[in-house]
Amino acid sequence: MNVEEGVELARLTTLGAGGPARAFARVGTPDELLDALRWADDAGLSVAAVGLGSNLLAADEGVDALVLKLGGGLSEARVEGSRIRAGGGAANAVVLHRARAAGLGGFEFACAIPGTTGGSVWMNAGAYGGDFAQVLERALVVSADRGAEWLTPDELGLSYRHSDLRHGQVVAEVELALSPRDPAEIKAHVAELQSQRKAAQPTNKRTFGSVFKNPDHELSAGRMLEACGLRGFRIGGAQISPRHANFIENAGGARAADALALMAEARRRAWAEHGVELEHEVELLGPIAVPPLER
Repeated sequence: MNVEEGVELARLTTLGAGGPARAFARVGTPDELLDALRWADDAGLSVAAVGLGSNLLAADEGVDALVLKLGGGLSEARVEGSRIRAGGGAANAVVLHRARAAGLGGFEFACAIPGTTGGSVWMNAGAYGGDFAQVLERALVVSADRGAEWLTPDELGLSYRHSDLRHGQVVAEVELALSPRDPAEIKAHVAELQSQRKAAQPTNKRTFGSVFKNPDHELSAGRMLEACGLRGFRIGGAQISPRHANFIENAGGARAADALALMAEARRRAWAEHGVELEHEVELLGPIAVPPLER
């Protein structure tokens, strides 16, 4: 295993912020992944997987951990009857392409999720009424202490934008159960969803995706923050998107600290004006946290 030191996470995240990783490695098989996890365990390092770098905010001072990127066979996808078996590092876009070519529907919602299957299982990613819990049959999860084991959605504890997985557990492979659908219908449905997404979200900006989970409220997180007057609000090099208030954009030289400050202000206003405590969806890496609300 080739372990690099000091790899800047700003290069590996879609927001383009974050300091160096203590250690970084690429793995291409479940066995290589297990070796990497056991190496980190012996070295006393925590572990995080970066996928395509979306839904991640890494500390400016860096991350004292082994950061993993899944490649090789763990970034591929293949059709097996009405199922798709994909590596945890496979981009959702690749999986969707395979599904459409095979005439398998049910994964169209993932066109709005710019990440990997592993990261999507980690947070039970979803969009437009669909999520991974609806299509996932099982996932191969690898950890230093338990090795490799196949887990069902129930065993993974999947719920709204949540799983019970923790750092040190990495999704190596997934099996998705889909349904026959005409490829032309899949293509049309995806085009419609992508058009909606482009119209509503800052798809041409550097963001880490949705910031907050939608609360149990008549307003979505984005609508609530818009009502709080936060569209375009800026701190340092980061700003709340003028297009969609539940996105933070890198407006030039953004630091993780800038994004955290925006998140804290958004939570403060949502609480003060609507009595809602917003919960962040983005994964935080390193010694960072969103400041607690002052009640």
